Amino acid sequence: MEKIEILVSRAIPIAIENIDTDQIIPARFLKSSKRQGFGSNLFRDWRYTNQGLVKESFILNNPKFSGKILLVGRNFGSGSSREHAAWSLFDYGFRVVISSFFADIFKENALNNGLLPIEISEVYLQYLFKTISYNRHILYSVFLGRQIIKIDKSFFYDYFSMEKYKKTCLLKGQDDIDHLISLYKKIKTFEVKSVFNDKENSYFIWRWSWR
Repeated sequence: MEKIEILVSRAIPIAIENIDTDQIIPARFLKSSKRQGFGSNLFRDWRYTNQGLVKESFILNNPKFSGKILLVGRNFGSGSSREHAAWSLFDYGFRVVISSFFADIFKENALNNGLLPIEISEVYLQYLFKTISYNRHILYSVFLGRQIIKIDKSFFYDYFSMEKYKKTCLLKGQDDIDHLISLYKKIKTFEVKSVFNDKENSYFIWRWSWR
């Protein structure tokens, strides 16, 4: 996976609450078990008409907006547990999603696929929506190590919580398997010590049994 340490980017705002996974990626596009290729159908029913025509009013179809950060309303990723929702966001080019609340399963799926869900206060979320409405070119800085999101070159910031294990994986660009492989030497060392201790304990048990 890609490492995420510091990300400075413009953001794309979708100020809608309760966006569920079927709106993120409709069920009819879940025909592949590979992670690639889902970005083209991200928010499909919001981006295109039933005839496949582009809806120019939707923000992802507006070339004036771009960035690796998606700014969304409260309760993002509710609904089904499909991992494809995280895949489609990542494949489209997003690396960070900011909201005041995420559905638990979506949040876990995002972290497992290199997508950073940042949960901030509702007050600060509305503040970010307001800043981008004034200036769509404004940059936002994400510091994963310090767990801070801020408007670039300003003193206004907010902290976000992060599970230590998932934070380590994102900082190193590792998924669960990568992280386990990185611990191979430590696991082998522990295994050798365990075998030695078992043999040593068996020897003492044998000696005591003959007393």
